Amino acid sequence: MAITVSKKSQNISPSITLAISAKAKQMKEDGIDVISFGVGEPDFDTPINIKNAAIEAINKGHTKYTPASGLPQLKQAICAKLKSDNNLDYKPENIVVSNGAKHSLYNIFQAICNPEDEVIIPAPYWVSYPEMVKMADSNPVIVNCTEENEFKIKKEDFLKAITPKTKAIILNSPSNPTGSIYTRTELEEIAQIAVDHNIFVVTDEVYEKLIYDGEEHISIASFNDKIKDLTITVNAMSKCYAMTGWRIGYTASHINIAKAMNSMQSHATSNPNTIAQHASIEGLTGDQSSVEEMRLAFDERRKYMVQKVNEIKGLSCIVPKGAFYIMMNIKQLLGTTVNGITINGSMDFSELLLEHANVAVVPGIAFGVDEFVRLSYANSLENIKEALNRIDTLLNS
Repeated sequence: MAITVSKKSQNISPSITLAISAKAKQMKEDGIDVISFGVGEPDFDTPINIKNAAIEAINKGHTKYTPASGLPQLKQAICAKLKSDNNLDYKPENIVVSNGAKHSLYNIFQAICNPEDEVIIPAPYWVSYPEMVKMADSNPVIVNCTEENEFKIKKEDFLKAITPKTKAIILNSPSNPTGSIYTRTELEEIAQIAVDHNIFVVTDEVYEKLIYDGEEHISIASFNDKIKDLTITVNAMSKCYAMTGWRIGYTASHINIAKAMNSMQSHATSNPNTIAQHASIEGLTGDQSSVEEMRLAFDERRKYMVQKVNEIKGLSCIVPKGAFYIMMNIKQLLGTTVNGITINGSMDFSELLLEHANVAVVPGIAFGVDEFVRLSYANSLENIKEALNRIDTLLNS
């Protein structure tokens, strides 16, 4: 009997990063000392006050269903956070709490997209954006952004990409994988184009508290009511509170969009984890010192990594201003052969590092750029120094 699956599922590309991750994991299980630059989560533990809030919730019996779109108390805390941190005025009915920011993004595209709509995605992009658009029966429109412009989309490129089918543009600031941050002027230009052409702005702001060098995070929805109505702001507890496994993300949007996402989520998953929601209230309203401690540690690692990478012959990078990643430029190595492996792109280079330096990185092709690889500094400074020394030795011994 023939086993067939949906055409939609066949159209979704598997994660390119999984093969590298699986191989690195197997090498570790085999006793090989692999250092990974691939991890996309803080290497810090969840703050103790948040963990205690979860334990308290369990002990008090807060283990039942909540409303599908989230606890009212958590929505109130999110509204207060958006007002104090982002100058955004929302009511609880504008908020949808989901099972992580990835679920929030999935909900968004299901709620706003129709078949054959187009969503503009600046590249380098987070790996799941194009696939989520495809899952909504719509088409990702990739706009390549240059390293010289810090991998950010220019207004002229945004305008060129717009067609009668354009439904939305995705912004990610601070960015995964580049660490770039959009300035106020850049966001104002994007906002004006979006308003002029009635285009939704899906803004992923999950790394907003991890910024450096005196940079400022600005929420595009804060400019005026017109762009606010077109903006769906995505955030989560995962990155800034070291709560990746707790799976709490949320959106703030126009009431019509929020209602649509609420309806879909009520049938798809119902409410996100009740205990994690109670813990998230403490995360948003409690002691914030752990966030700053984590940011300072990331900043120290960032500075070392940027300096060292730019000292290694054949490699380079620009200075990331947020998140915990750098995009390492490998253009000078393309076409060369190292230890019998010819480097034709980021997959070859990633395999070279894993096999001959025991260092795992994420190939840039996963993010839509094949002349770069992504390195995460969500790792100890000791491991970062050792791994970069291994890379230097491999390439230049």
